Amino acid sequence: MTTNRQWLVDASPRGRALELTDFKYNEETMMPLGKGEVRVKVEVLSFEPSQKGQIEVIAGYSSGAAIGNVMGARGVGEVMESSDSRFSAGDKVLGPLGWQEFATLQGDSLQALSDDRFLTAHLGPLGAQGLTAYFGLLRIGQPEPGDTVVVSGAAGAVGSVAGQIARINGCKVIGTAGGPDKCGAIINEFGFDAAIDYKNENVKAALKEHCVGGVDVFFDNVGGPVLNDVLSRIASRARVVICGGISRYEQESLPAGPANYFNVVFRQARIEGFLLSGYEKEYPVALDRLKGWIESGDLIYKEDIQQGFDNIPATLKRLFIGANFGKQLLRM
Repeated sequence: MTTNRQWLVDASPRGRALELTDFKYNEETMMPLGKGEVRVKVEVLSFEPSQKGQIEVIAGYSSGAAIGNVMGARGVGEVMESSDSRFSAGDKVLGPLGWQEFATLQGDSLQALSDDRFLTAHLGPLGAQGLTAYFGLLRIGQPEPGDTVVVSGAAGAVGSVAGQIARINGCKVIGTAGGPDKCGAIINEFGFDAAIDYKNENVKAALKEHCVGGVDVFFDNVGGPVLNDVLSRIASRARVVICGGISRYEQESLPAGPANYFNVVFRQARIEGFLLSGYEKEYPVALDRLKGWIESGDLIYKEDIQQGFDNIPATLKRLFIGANFGKQLLRM
């Protein structure tokens, strides 16, 4: 039998920074396939901030992973053997492969993919990140041509797509990101109208400069001080979309609420959070539009690809120190 190398959950990082010691190396002997099972050689893994929540067991947001289990992750791989007639050796598939060299899963949990230039895009703009940006902006944010849209975490996998969709829909788009390189890419590659470097600029003053008439839509991936600064600049009947809050993911206690929250009353604005669940029937149309924008060059995406099985835990940590630029992936 072939030996399978794995990374197991070894501790919960709830209320603190993620550590490499939260994961433990393991080897297992693979058994023969059961009925309906498919064995996949993992080729590319996807990394998202919600994976920290996964091992913190945050009910209602992401499924928990018990200590001793293989760390969960979506990935793309190649079928090695199959007892499911829908899959054959050599097929490329997408599924919850986890942090391991080989994943053995029921075929129902896998999606067949074409082995083309969009293969890894199914882990980013043609996957959960792209769909999150699409529905969060268009259904919750409801931008109209001429609106001023601000996106926090705009260099990330979700924020970069959300901002570009706003641009495609005729909006003025301002993004926040950390550092001149990311801010330069937001403007020069993604086509935003302006970028605010939250590490080196006064965000509140920059918003006043770039959003003279106020912020009509705020797509927030960060929370914290940036959310508070934007709430001070919202326009009448603004829509604030709460997508993520990476600024609080490693804090031991929850931060105080935004000091400017009452501006929501004065401006008759709306703050709304959302999850992808409930939009499943609309996925095909959304994915067709996203793919069309990529093919036309209207939507650009970046991938930050790390290398090697041994580097898997460190690659997740990159998300929480701002080291990644674009969709964080690892190629085995």
